[in-house]
Amino acid sequence: MSQAERHRLWRLATQAVHVGQSPDPSTGATIPPIYLSSTYTQAAPGQHKGYDYARAGSPTRDGYEACLAALEGGAACASFASGLAAETAILSTLRPGDSVVAYSDVYGGTYRLMERIFRPWGLDARYTQDTSPQSFAKLMDKTTKLLWVESPTNPLLRVLDIRAIADVALSGGARLAVDNTFATPVLQKPLSLGADYSFHSTTKYIGGHSDVVGGAVITRDAILHEPIRFYQFAAGGVPGPFDVYLAHRGLKTLHLRMERHVHNARYVAEKLVGHPALEQVIYPSLKHHPDQALAARQMSGPGGIVTIVLKGGRDQAFRFAQRLRVFSLAESLGGVESLCNHPAVMTHASIPKEIREPRGITDGLLRLSVGIEDADDLLDDVLQALG
Repeated sequence: MSQAERHRLWRLATQAVHVGQSPDPSTGATIPPIYLSSTYTQAAPGQHKGYDYARAGSPTRDGYEACLAALEGGAACASFASGLAAETAILSTLRPGDSVVAYSDVYGGTYRLMERIFRPWGLDARYTQDTSPQSFAKLMDKTTKLLWVESPTNPLLRVLDIRAIADVALSGGARLAVDNTFATPVLQKPLSLGADYSFHSTTKYIGGHSDVVGGAVITRDAILHEPIRFYQFAAGGVPGPFDVYLAHRGLKTLHLRMERHVHNARYVAEKLVGHPALEQVIYPSLKHHPDQALAARQMSGPGGIVTIVLKGGRDQAFRFAQRLRVFSLAESLGGVESLCNHPAVMTHASIPKEIREPRGITDGLLRLSVGIEDADDLLDDVLQALG
């Protein structure tokens, strides 16, 4: 049995610890060294040991990419210097005149990338505000080459039916890209549901400690991987070796951290339901969530993000955010520490207000990235901030 075949038989927790982490053959070091070299000595022109220049690849990066591909159940992975660089790699497979259909609740940086970088280049980006697979089909035509979804979405936490949307993509001759950042491969495996690409901002749960920025694209098969790998090499937006090391180290505890993130987020969300200062508590496992049944079927847990909408709008949201003591008011999510974000001003400010607000991203909405601290301390902090 080959090493790759053995890896496929392992369960996720074993893969996370061992894939891409073979002991160093020269020293026996259990943890392989970080290869910082930018170049590799050749015996003769074109004769090397598999590596020639660090932009093209390194043992450190190869091990990390193999591990993430195994966790997602994909054929291969390409890592990047940021999540947006990973998204750019997928969009680079399109050509001017092609169209992409996306669900409207997307990260503000994704909207900015599509509207201000790729639309002038020639991309036709279309957005549906309906989560149904049929809504994607209605916006597709012969120019549509890609469907694009986040699930759960950022920041409204809608859950989209990946398998059904994959069927729509296939029937229309398009591919499906799924942002799996919020769920991670611990809670959801888009490729097994029919997606062609599963991608991440590895800055978030993959790295898990708010100390590294990165991105990754995992493809369903080797043919899809080829243009992504070529873009990685040719455009050069690759992560540095120490960034790769940190992200790979994060993968080893991802399954443990996600258990705690889910436990704490569920606890906080359930305790906040009905609070008089809140208009809404959004979390995929709550009974009133429109996608509760789908989330239970498609995911192994509802995730670590809780979104709340405060009565009183912007003023009350700002007051709440500034009163927090355990939660930090900061961009990003998915770290071991709890964070609070005001999307309208922070992560989604690049979406114009006249577009953002009808989609549900109002001035009273806050996104809570629930960390791995004590759940009661987190709840106490939110309650005292609500006053």
